[in-house]
Amino acid sequence: MIERIRHMIIKEFIQVLRDKRLRAIVFITPVMQLLLFGYAVTTDVNNISTAVYDLDRSPESRELMRRFTSSGYFSIRYYPESVHAFQDLLDREKVICAIQINRGFARDFRSGLPANVQVIVDGTDSNTATIAADYAGRIIRIYTTNPGSRIPGTDGTIDLRARAWYNPDLRSRNYNLPGVIAIVIMLTCLLLTSMAVVREREIGTMEQLMVTPLTPLELMLGKTIPFAAIGFFDMALVTLTALFWFDIPVKGSILLLVVNTAIYLLSVLGIGLFISTISRTQQQALMATFLFYVPAVLLSGFMFPIENMPRVIQYITYLDPLRYFLVIIRGVFLKNSGIENLWPSMLPLLLLGLTVISTSSFRFKKRLE
Repeated sequence: MIERIRHMIIKEFIQVLRDKRLRAIVFITPVMQLLLFGYAVTTDVNNISTAVYDLDRSPESRELMRRFTSSGYFSIRYYPESVHAFQDLLDREKVICAIQINRGFARDFRSGLPANVQVIVDGTDSNTATIAADYAGRIIRIYTTNPGSRIPGTDGTIDLRARAWYNPDLRSRNYNLPGVIAIVIMLTCLLLTSMAVVREREIGTMEQLMVTPLTPLELMLGKTIPFAAIGFFDMALVTLTALFWFDIPVKGSILLLVVNTAIYLLSVLGIGLFISTISRTQQQALMATFLFYVPAVLLSGFMFPIENMPRVIQYITYLDPLRYFLVIIRGVFLKNSGIENLWPSMLPLLLLGLTVISTSSFRFKKRLE
């Protein structure tokens, strides 16, 4: 039995290495996706294109603008000379943030009166607009508030010291890239596994395999084990790229990450195997793969918090293996989480994986018979 499975595994590896498309999926696509997501997918908001309409033209207003520039969040690119030019920059989407400093700003500021500054943000992108408005408000408050001032009737000032655990620099890349690794592994293994059986059927070799001494179980193992190995290879490849190219820390146990990757692959390979049994052509397998893949990513919590989804959709996310693996891989990468912290995600992921692989194996066996 072992010898027959070994020969089947070797055959699958040879087929993958001979096929240009499959070689690209295994060796090129994972790294390209990681690099693309690593640079393109970020929630950090820096160098916000800004226009300043300064009607006061005082040392105080110039100092306020210097604070905006030195913060690193804002890039002042335009100094319009009229209200029309000020509005036109926003209309033509040349700037995201526009700041108007009214006349008398310095006089009111020195006399302790409210100094009038208007900040307008382009609300088309609500996320960027909210962050930009928050940054601007923070800079203005720091500038206009005397750090040593006290609230009347109190004995002292409040000394607020905020710290961010697990990701001290608040780099969104540290949060996003572990999730990208999980997504890349899912897509690669789904594509390879879903097209494996279909490819055999299309080129006419499935009938030849069925008349060999291979049992359905041996055939299934011979089909899935190579792609599990490829999944581990791609996991190592993209993890090393994240470590050395993007400087993403791995604070937890590598062994724990490997074990959970194996559990995750149970579900992914099972889903891919199921898709291969319901598809007649490679095009159908490809379409079915993306029909599952896109909702799986959207419902995993990678892009949108699950807590913000409707209650019915939240229940559906419990069937998504990516949901659990995202919690695990981020916990290992950023928090040094152990089994005692991760078991609420590990257990349902294992149960889901066993259920999916068992169902897919049964259907695969019935399809062969």
